[in-house]
Amino acid sequence: MLLGFASGLPLLLSFGTLSAWLREAEIERTAIGVFSLVGLPYALKPLWAPFMDGLRIPFLTPLLGRRRGWMVATQAMLMLAIGGLAFTDPGRAPWLMAAFAILGAFFSASQDIVIDAYRIETLEDEEQGVGAAAVTYGYRGGMLVAGAGALILADQWTWTHAYLAMAALVLVGTVTILVSPEPPPPVVAPEDGQKEPKGWVDWLKTYVLAPFTEFTTRPGWLLILLFIITFKLGDAFLSIMTNPFYIDLGFTKTEIAEVTKLFGVIALGLGLFVGGLLIQKVGLLNALLISGILQAVSNFVFAYQALVGNDLAVLTVTIAVENITGGMGTAAFVAYLSSLTNTAFTATQYALLSAFMALGRTLLSSPSGWLVDLVGWFDFFVVSVAIAGPGLAVLLLLIRKFPNHVGRRKTLVTTQEITEDANKA
Repeated sequence: MLLGFASGLPLLLSFGTLSAWLREAEIERTAIGVFSLVGLPYALKPLWAPFMDGLRIPFLTPLLGRRRGWMVATQAMLMLAIGGLAFTDPGRAPWLMAAFAILGAFFSASQDIVIDAYRIETLEDEEQGVGAAAVTYGYRGGMLVAGAGALILADQWTWTHAYLAMAALVLVGTVTILVSPEPPPPVVAPEDGQKEPKGWVDWLKTYVLAPFTEFTTRPGWLLILLFIITFKLGDAFLSIMTNPFYIDLGFTKTEIAEVTKLFGVIALGLGLFVGGLLIQKVGLLNALLISGILQAVSNFVFAYQALVGNDLAVLTVTIAVENITGGMGTAAFVAYLSSLTNTAFTATQYALLSAFMALGRTLLSSPSGWLVDLVGWFDFFVVSVAIAGPGLAVLLLLIRKFPNHVGRRKTLVTTQEITEDANKA
């Protein structure tokens, strides 16, 4: 759960919380939407995930192990990036702010690669659903601190103080991983019994080509990727604009923190709990379908909020509905992604899958501010409901054609087998 906290903490600092800072600095909504492109590292992380699977860091890897060594390294750089962001000014130097935000997103995405691999490698198949819920609790706790905590600090002091405090809190993840055990080594090994591939060609086949080749052996893998891209498009479309929406309605940063963040986390916790139960009762794919429909329809409550304006009671209902349904969808989706990996390539494959999710979120978020300026808040939220439709349609197709495509693989892979598969690819 604490590693989930470490993973969730940096996200809003480059997205939602940062958008509130930008809007308060009177940056145009269209520009705020474009600013969401700083999150592209989350979508591009498969490009460097193989290196985090296969490369050793001098001193840290021998001392802490492969996963823990990379985690400590990425967290140190993440603290520096968030600290640098604290001293920028969106009005005077927006490009400098964007540069530090991109660095923060890069090291945050890199940290996620290792944390996801660590979680999957330390849990058994039957524990993945519970583990996904626990990590999501921690993840949302990190988002709560980076959302509500940062907004309250910025309201009481300054944005600089808020971001410096967030940089210091990265240490929560560092301390956690230092007192946690290193997971067992992966089951990838050359046929001659050596622990590491010989030479760069062998290394590339083992850690770069093999994870992607292995994934394409799953039935319906193209549909799986399309579903991952589209499942949360409706939520992704509005997520970057929610804080500017609250500010435009006249809510203070403290009100936003108390209702949308603090109360929202309680509602989210309920949603995660219900989502976990739903997986056990109806199965993973059916839980995805039910929660996907609910989280799409829930965007209508934002449209109603746009009609009534500054009303805290209505905002409380809006946040409750959004977070309960969002929590259900998140619990099911994280468990789904985890079920699609092979333990031989955990970091690379999970990074690939989560990056496809981030790709849809990042690219679709960028024109959201432009659309608000074009049609207004009410129509914007109605459109966000319609955008969720394609993901649900793809899921129905997957359930119908490939009902048994989920399930984590634990196959021993030799260099010879990897080479044969890679050559076929």
